[in-house]
Amino acid sequence: MSGVEVGLLPAAAAEDGALVAGLTGLVNGAYALGEVGLWRDGAARVDEDRMAGLIRAGEVAVASAGRVVAGCVRVRRLDPRTGELGMLAAAAEHRGAGIGRLLVDFAEWVSAARGLDTMQLELLVPTDWAHPDKERLHAWYSRRGYRVVRLGALGEDYPHLVALLATPCVLRIYNRPLPPPSSRPEPRSAYCVD
Repeated sequence: MSGVEVGLLPAAAAEDGALVAGLTGLVNGAYALGEVGLWRDGAARVDEDRMAGLIRAGEVAVASAGRVVAGCVRVRRLDPRTGELGMLAAAAEHRGAGIGRLLVDFAEWVSAARGLDTMQLELLVPTDWAHPDKERLHAWYSRRGYRVVRLGALGEDYPHLVALLATPCVLRIYNRPLPPPSSRPEPRSAYCVD
C-alpha cells in the first residue's frame, strides 16, 4: 500500500488534544459499526483519557496517509512471551483498502522484534446469536493463522464494561505463533519502533 506509513506514536503525542480526540472518535466509530447490537445506547469503547494513557504507554500505532490518520491499533506486551493487539480500527474512507492487514502486520512485527513468540487478540461475541461482523472477523483472523484458545468473561478484565452490554457476550481469545524476528522482514512502511 503506497503512501501509508505505520508506526508507534511517541509518548508526547498524548498531549496533542486533536490527535487524541481523533483517535478516540476513530475507534469508537469503527466499533459502533462493528458491534451493533452488543452495547447499550451511548456506550463508548474508549474515552480520551484512556486513549491518552495508552499513547503515553507507547501502545498505540497509527497508519497515516500523509497527515491523515487512516487507522490505528493497540499493541502491548502481555507477558514475557506474548504480545496483544486490540482496538484495531480503520477510518471509514480507508476500510477495505488493506489498512487493517497493515496494522496487524505491524503489531506482529513489533511483538516479534521485542522477542515475543505469540500474538493474542480478543474478540467480543454474543453468546445467543451470530453477529455478522464478528463472524467475518473470525474468518479473517482464522485465515491469518489465529486460533481460538479459550473463552473469557468480559468482567474478568473489563468489569466496568459489563453493565454497558445490551446482550450476553463472551470474549474469544485467539493466539497465533510468531515467527522469529530474523525470518520476518520489517514492514516496508514501518517507522518509530521501540
